[in-house]
Amino acid sequence: MNGYSLGIDTSNYKTSVALVDKDDNIIYDERVFLDVPKGALGLRQQDALFQHIVNLPKLLEGAFAAANDGKIEIVSASNKPRPASGSYMPCFLAGENQAKVIASLLECQLGFFSHQEGHLLAATRFTELKERDEYIFFHFSGGTTEILKYNKGEIEILGNSLDISFGQLLDRVGSAMEFSFPAGERIDEMASQFTAKEGYQNLLPRIKIDELNFNLSGIETATIRLIDSVNHGPLSYMLMERVLECIEKVIEAANAKYGIKDYLFAGGVSSSHFIRNNIGITRKKKEGINIHFSDPRLSSDNAVGIAFLGGDKIWRANQ
Repeated sequence: MNGYSLGIDTSNYKTSVALVDKDDNIIYDERVFLDVPKGALGLRQQDALFQHIVNLPKLLEGAFAAANDGKIEIVSASNKPRPASGSYMPCFLAGENQAKVIASLLECQLGFFSHQEGHLLAATRFTELKERDEYIFFHFSGGTTEILKYNKGEIEILGNSLDISFGQLLDRVGSAMEFSFPAGERIDEMASQFTAKEGYQNLLPRIKIDELNFNLSGIETATIRLIDSVNHGPLSYMLMERVLECIEKVIEAANAKYGIKDYLFAGGVSSSHFIRNNIGITRKKKEGINIHFSDPRLSSDNAVGIAFLGGDKIWRANQ
């Protein structure tokens, strides 16, 4: 009989359920975007919590069907945003409570991990970083923009955005362009389709970096001011170009300060085609820097990492 690990993630953007086995096969992986009213920039926590409660039964039904005659040996859920004291968001209660009920009914083990830890494991599982003890981890998502150092299971914040996140920047600009929420994917698509021609000039200010920290509200304001005078395509390109420049500078600053050569991208913003195609990987390899991207599907919010964390707890604890 096959043994499985069931994972649940209820972030402020998606309801996610995944099932994995001890051989690292992803048996089931389904997500549902939370429904955000047109023109809104997100959901109140009570509204997100309600939608998760509505979405979870159907996703869990699919996971149980995928398990077939196998045995679910552990159920895990994300129960907070970050692995830190005081980290809390009510939307994670939906997955946490479902996991408790399912584990009790199945008489199996129960595990809880942070949303960020789930992102980290999903992003590294199928890369060479799986075996590395130390690397820089960029968690760029709808609500988080953090530069973290991973060292033998410990996560330390090295820097971050001091105001809004990259995801919020793209969503706010996209909302001003009248794109549906979340808008990052649409801006990324438009930026990727635009080709800068001779005479092109980026009209947006550069994002200033202090150590490994920076602010993004200034470029948000500058971009929105240009919406009525610059077409959405070139303006999206200008914005993504400045975001990319900021990331490049952060990599250079982190390399200079810590001497770490491996950089992993995770979180929804890290699935950007523009960033992946233009980050200058060849040049960085010449400088001894290694850029690691996971499968785009495993970069955005998902429960796969949570399922792997649960499986590791029971299957690899003594390895």
